[in-house]
Amino acid sequence: MQKIITQNSKQTEELAKLLAMEIRGGEIICLSGDLGAGKTTFAQGLLEGLGVEGPYTSPTFAIMKEYEVNLKFQISNLKLLKVYHIDTYRVEERDILELGWKDFSGKKNAVTIVEWAERIKDIVPAGALWIHFSWKNENEREIRIHSQENS
Repeated sequence: MQKIITQNSKQTEELAKLLAMEIRGGEIICLSGDLGAGKTTFAQGLLEGLGVEGPYTSPTFAIMKEYEVNLKFQISNLKLLKVYHIDTYRVEERDILELGWKDFSGKKNAVTIVEWAERIKDIVPAGALWIHFSWKNENEREIRIHSQENS
């Protein structure tokens, strides 16, 4: 497990852009943790880093947004076509399954980003990347990155 401390939203966004450089397709990135601790900011940085054209808005009410990736922006051997950004704060696992979870999650030409992923952890496959956000104090957040959800 890796722990990182960020002191503002810009640092959180920059961390996500660094992760975007490691993406090869097929990843499921699960964001969990405290309200307001940086999940959406991280997702927005990741979207930008992956070459998705903005604006990037939280899918809280839409539940899922599907983005096309700008192929001109991509690094050489990445053939990413779509990014699915899901917010499960207001829904349950069955709702996500009905949206076609099994049809798009884990596909080689896509990346799936899930905010509030702890709410659907029973349908997230092993090997997903879990990123947990928590407040350390008024100005700092701790971001823990690991390969499976730890209770």
